[in-house]
Amino acid sequence: MKKIQILLVHGGMTFKNEKDYLRYLKTKKVSAKKKVYWAGEYLEKSLGKRFEIISPRMPLQDNAKYRDWKILFERYIPLLKGKFILVGSSLGGVFLAKYLSENKLPKKALSTYLVCPPFDNSLPGEDLVGGFELTSKSNLSLLERNSKNLHLLFSKDDDVVPPTHAKKYSKKLKKAHIVIYKSKNGHFNVSKFPEIVRMIKTDTKSK
Repeated sequence: MKKIQILLVHGGMTFKNEKDYLRYLKTKKVSAKKKVYWAGEYLEKSLGKRFEIISPRMPLQDNAKYRDWKILFERYIPLLKGKFILVGSSLGGVFLAKYLSENKLPKKALSTYLVCPPFDNSLPGEDLVGGFELTSKSNLSLLERNSKNLHLLFSKDDDVVPPTHAKKYSKKLKKAHIVIYKSKNGHFNVSKFPEIVRMIKTDTKSK
């Protein structure tokens, strides 16, 4: 049986200028502990051998530009030869939202999952710039047509991307499945995410 591919686009940060970026590097918290994140080994082990996870390292993760991510992302599209799923986390989520609203894929994804995706530059503690941001004039209809299933997942206690961004997406989308969890330890800082595993298995049950 041919594996179902999952192309996972990780998160990142954007800055208005170099000064802000350098300040971030000088003040960010650092730790010797290994961070265990749901989108790593957990997802791969939980989904099992039926799936193949492709997780590219997107360019300049901590000072990202949409233009650069678009170039690299498009190099991975030809690798999606069979049935596939797209997952974007945080900045990766809004990247997929923007890219899929502006570009038609060669074939539809089985599902697209946008996990805590910001919508625009109205975040409480960070800047969403670099070409990633959507606007009130953005047309997201192609985003829905590029995928058989579209899921957007948010958390009430997210201090980076507040659930008000879910409302902005809901105004633009007609068929999307939008979930707001009570708590995902803030900005989905969780080592396990069983809900997304169940949703992926449900979406691919008869595939």
